[in-house]
Amino acid sequence: MNATLWQVFWVAVATDFACGLGAVPFAFTKQLSARWQGLSYAFAGGMMISAAVFSLAAQGMEHGAAAWQIVVGLLAGAVFFWWTAEHLNDNQWKIENLSVEDSRKSVLLIVTMTIHSIPEGLAIGVGYATGELKFGLLLAMAIAVHNIPEGIAVSLPLKAKGVSTWKCFWYAILTSVPQPVFAVPAFLFFNHFRLLLPVGLGFAGGAMIYLVIAEMIPECAHLCTKHETAWGFMFGLVVMMLFTAGIGL
Repeated sequence: MNATLWQVFWVAVATDFACGLGAVPFAFTKQLSARWQGLSYAFAGGMMISAAVFSLAAQGMEHGAAAWQIVVGLLAGAVFFWWTAEHLNDNQWKIENLSVEDSRKSVLLIVTMTIHSIPEGLAIGVGYATGELKFGLLLAMAIAVHNIPEGIAVSLPLKAKGVSTWKCFWYAILTSVPQPVFAVPAFLFFNHFRLLLPVGLGFAGGAMIYLVIAEMIPECAHLCTKHETAWGFMFGLVVMMLFTAGIGL
């Protein structure tokens, strides 16, 4: 059974709103342990790498792709994320009534999160373009879980500067808007050009791997120890592998 365009869109919207859940704890407290924030990032990173390697790349091989097609896709996805981040991270914006200096960390976080939501949206669309609903849902669930600590990261500096929890919620959701925006065209494109699907799977995987290494792991290093980062990452990877095996992918 193939997914419909609307199914892909609403699943991607759900992953977007999962990011807003990261603001919910701040309705009860302004502080969140840096250690737990780092561990949640590491756990989410492990899930993302597992999904990229053992699901996206593996699915490409199962669709009869040659190894070079997956490699080309992986490298193209990494280059895409790197190029996008390099060209968008230099902008200066203000948030609410905060000064440019006070806004700086929040703006950089929002821009970074928004940039790396693009490959996540692509992954959802490409996942459903394989024609396997369980596979598409698996990727969407991994991305939704990983969006929650991202929402926490976006909300933390805003809340510390007095921004309301409700506005933090919407700022967090804003960072993941590229997921439904990019999921639909990726689904339509690779659904019609199935010969390019293996490269598309590699592309989404490469972009996800690059963002975990370039953005998430370094952030963990500032929030918790290297061993906590490693164990959080390992648990995320193992949980995702077990989940994948449990639903028969």
